[in-house]
Amino acid sequence: MENILDQNLEELQNWMEKNSEKKFRAKQVFDWVYDGIYDFDSMGNLPQGLKSKLASYFYIDIPEIVEAYKSEIDGTVKLLNRFRDGNIIESVIMKYKYGNTICISSQVGCRMGCKFCASTLNGIVRNLSAGEIISEIIAGGAYISERISNVVIMGSGEPLDNYNNIIKFLELVNLEHGLNIGQRHITLSTCGLVPKIYDLANKKLQITLAISLHSSNDEERRKIMPIANKYSIVDIMEACKYYIDMTGRRITFEYALIHGENDAKEDAYELVGILRGMLCHVNLIPMNEVKESKLKKSTNQNVKTFRDILDSSGIEVTIRRELGADINAACGQLRKSYLESHD
Repeated sequence: MENILDQNLEELQNWMEKNSEKKFRAKQVFDWVYDGIYDFDSMGNLPQGLKSKLASYFYIDIPEIVEAYKSEIDGTVKLLNRFRDGNIIESVIMKYKYGNTICISSQVGCRMGCKFCASTLNGIVRNLSAGEIISEIIAGGAYISERISNVVIMGSGEPLDNYNNIIKFLELVNLEHGLNIGQRHITLSTCGLVPKIYDLANKKLQITLAISLHSSNDEERRKIMPIANKYSIVDIMEACKYYIDMTGRRITFEYALIHGENDAKEDAYELVGILRGMLCHVNLIPMNEVKESKLKKSTNQNVKTFRDILDSSGIEVTIRRELGADINAACGQLRKSYLESHD
């Protein structure tokens, strides 16, 4: 059986024709699913015979929300979602003046091994399908009973390590008869899988590409990000310039400030040297501490000094607002706690 959320409209129309049904029935099914009906028998305007065929061939996998937490500080919502195979992933919904943003996962776990991230501690279990990634948004919107208008693929997993499913997801999420979320409202974050950045650039999509850089030189980056042993900062910058040339889109560089590791003035000036003249923006992130790691977050003063150096050098820079600090809202923290408590 297949998850019907993995189908686009054309694919479902083809299935209808192959199964002696009218093509327009596909649109009816999509309307029901995206209106919150996840049981074929409850789709009132479908013939009983079609309902039976659908139920024998497809399932609708909207994850069960097994735990939910709402921050008392800023209203951020953290959800633990369980799929039909029992795997747990997490998503975070953040409320802004311009609408609701959801941070979603692309894999169950992660194989990248970044030292500051909890989602990678137990390695990877499997990729999420395009439909499963879509279902995180559906489940999140249903939980808060509000539309989600912006998506950040920055939760557990490395999106470009699940490239084909991510590309299919970007197609599905943009469909008018589905969630209808435009590409310019979607950010994809990668630790720097260089060949896939080139592949993504060639698609000429209008999403925002975010690069998890977190260091201004290769030696220090290798200490905290194993991917740096394969791809250098020079490699990443060349890929980013190609992405900008192909898409015309500004790139965001994420930089988690770690005390005594990458937050010195020298690091800031080195970063300026790398990025000067590039169409980019730097998002400075006060690091969320992970108990299994010895890494500590930078001081407020160091964060401000780092920002001021970039700003005075003509680099667009912001400091990410810390959200959900009271509910373990950083990537992987809540999932790991849940798994440990249910061993």
